[in-house]
Amino acid sequence: MTSKEKKISEFNPNEIGDANANLFGLPFTTDEADVVIIPVPWEVTVSYGGGTANGPDAVFDASFQVDLFDPFVKDAWKNGVAMDEINPEIKAKSEALRTKAEHYIDLYAKGESSSSNAEMKKIQSEINAGSHWLNETIQERVTYFLKKNKIVGLLGGDHSTPFGMMQALAAHFGNFGILQIDAHADLRDAYEGFEFSHASIMFNALKIPQVEKLVQVGIRDYCEAEFNITQHSKGRVKTFFDRDIKHEMYSGAQWESICDKIISELPQNIYLSFDIDGLDPKLCPNTGTPVAGGFETEQVLFLLEKIVRSGKKIIAFDINEISPGEDEWDANVGARLLYRISNLVHTSNLNQKK
Repeated sequence: MTSKEKKISEFNPNEIGDANANLFGLPFTTDEADVVIIPVPWEVTVSYGGGTANGPDAVFDASFQVDLFDPFVKDAWKNGVAMDEINPEIKAKSEALRTKAEHYIDLYAKGESSSSNAEMKKIQSEINAGSHWLNETIQERVTYFLKKNKIVGLLGGDHSTPFGMMQALAAHFGNFGILQIDAHADLRDAYEGFEFSHASIMFNALKIPQVEKLVQVGIRDYCEAEFNITQHSKGRVKTFFDRDIKHEMYSGAQWESICDKIISELPQNIYLSFDIDGLDPKLCPNTGTPVAGGFETEQVLFLLEKIVRSGKKIIAFDINEISPGEDEWDANVGARLLYRISNLVHTSNLNQKK
């Protein structure tokens, strides 16, 4: 009997999670778990509200309140989900660079520019270098777990955090498409002068040759330049705007039929990038840039369940922009989504092996 099998035989999923255990109160290590979550407490370039660097810790703490029964995946907990240790260097660099970024953004808002302000140019260079370091660090860690045949999820932090993961997936899997659940298009070119801004993640993702398609769902806050990218991508970007989704439903369309359209745009291999602000802000009021509109949690999970049933493969995922706030409501919602999505992604991978 392996150590994992022994733990399964001794674990009662109906009891309260052991506070000394790993994520969701489960007893598994990252070596034993099928799904490994990499926490990334980073929020250097956030341009409105902060707090997402506290997301991984808050979700971990809230995860002990999550019931382990999953109506879609039988005995899901037995697959094992475990969180990697938080890299203290990531959080330390985030805090140091965030202070500098706040000063830079304040000068930027006053009309100053890095092209004429030497102090801003220096800060910009430091932050871009720090972001490169983060990308390389995450790429190495994701690659480490992929080589161990783990399914990898990333827990941010702001939405800049998964870029290194996307690079690792490109090297490991080859071509894939991105399914982005988000309020924002994130297609800005070096927003506020930061190459790897949280508002530039999908602009940068499109620079990765192996990213064959970007399918955006729920977008409702974007500038004209971003809209133009969605309209002139020659099919590489397909955006399902929140307004269009709602208008279709108001006119009688069913969410299921809209999901079918979304799935038809996705290639076989899919990377899920889930910004929590894609939800209705009542579910994530403390996120950095909440926007009116958005989805219920079950709407998103319904879409993901249909993807699993379609036979397409979700190769990896991220959940980001969870800022716990004082009441930790956002972390509570995030923890439950993390569990359900981990189970769905695992099922998607298991289906490919049958």
